[in-house]
Amino acid sequence: MFFLMQKFVDGDRIRIKKETNSAVYEGVVMPTASRDIVIKLDSGYNIGIRPENAEIEVIRSAETLKGERKAKIKEVKEGVPFLSILSTGGTIASKVDYRTGAVSPQFSTDDILDAIPELGEIANIKGKVVYSILSENMRAEYWRKLAMDIYNEINNGADGIIVTHGTDTMGYTAAALSFMVQTPVPVVLVGSQRSSDRPSSDAAMNAICAAKVACSDLAEVVVVMHGSTSDDFCLIHRGTKVRKLHTSARNAFQSVNDVPIGKVYYDARDIERIRFEFDAAYNKRAENKLELRDKFEDKCGLIKYYPGADPAILEFFITQGYKGIVLEGTGLGHVSADWIPSVTRAIKDGVPVVMTSQCLYGSICDRVYDTGRDLLHAGLIEGADMLPETALVKLMWVLGQTTELEEVRRLMLENIAGEINARGGHCRIFQ
Repeated sequence: MFFLMQKFVDGDRIRIKKETNSAVYEGVVMPTASRDIVIKLDSGYNIGIRPENAEIEVIRSAETLKGERKAKIKEVKEGVPFLSILSTGGTIASKVDYRTGAVSPQFSTDDILDAIPELGEIANIKGKVVYSILSENMRAEYWRKLAMDIYNEINNGADGIIVTHGTDTMGYTAAALSFMVQTPVPVVLVGSQRSSDRPSSDAAMNAICAAKVACSDLAEVVVVMHGSTSDDFCLIHRGTKVRKLHTSARNAFQSVNDVPIGKVYYDARDIERIRFEFDAAYNKRAENKLELRDKFEDKCGLIKYYPGADPAILEFFITQGYKGIVLEGTGLGHVSADWIPSVTRAIKDGVPVVMTSQCLYGSICDRVYDTGRDLLHAGLIEGADMLPETALVKLMWVLGQTTELEEVRRLMLENIAGEINARGGHCRIFQ
């Protein structure tokens, strides 16, 4: 029996009919190092099919499909918001090298839109590549550039901002932007645990939910990521209260010492049926005026205390010219007694020292035990219930505004961007 076997390339939409079971499969050809043909079905899942005894027909070429998607995305739609997507790289803007199996940032903003055409149905989309890096390469100078780009996009009329970002350091960037940009529109950071070309990718759902949030009446810096291991909802996390708590699970991101702002219930069949459920108060669109506060002190350090840790670690940071230190202490916020002289010297030399906890949940309270009281007497600043990384980023930002120690203390204890939970962020045991 003769079987049609048209030539095809990655990105073509093909139909495969198998003689063995008369099954018909239709989807887009994906790159693979396997001898099987891998196609992405309309459901979003990938399937591998042996080419033997198969009739293969090219329905639409990759170039045709790409052109149609680009035309649809670029078409200005009346009555829908204008969103700016700023890409920094990460897994959501990556694909697999099928030779090595490694993931690298190879997608541009156009590639993201091409891979997730539903974004073009939600809003008028404008894209810009700010960086193409994996998020471990992020640094403070990049935050400043990103904050400036966000400011400019909003100033030029964007109704919302989506920042695609690698997940490993997304919490740091979200905190930095929360302090640097006072925004009248949503600024949504989104990423994925698995690249867009993997069969179990969370990229499309996360990005679609992020776009919906970027069109909402919320006006804060937030992170939108999977809320469960299933494709049912995403969570909206405040940018200063979110942490990646699992290395690879799709629901790795959780709010710490706060509830998520809300949920986005996903509907893969009809994006118009995607709905919100808000669980916490939030700043609403146009409540705040746009303001850029991007001065940062890069030379700040985060030190994790452990049993037997040598206080020379702290001394080393000071001799290297660090302007501020965040300690990740034990329990309520402790280091051993032999660290106290080093902490005292640092503060006397004008270097603020902020205490946070390795416990993550709960608030610092150095009024309970002698060591804590000695640290307070030395001038230590309690980090309330801030995440250690949020406290670090905040200290970097505060020192960009002032170097006067009492003003640094005041600002570190002030809830500026939702980083301190008003319901229990400060120690109240002896107040």
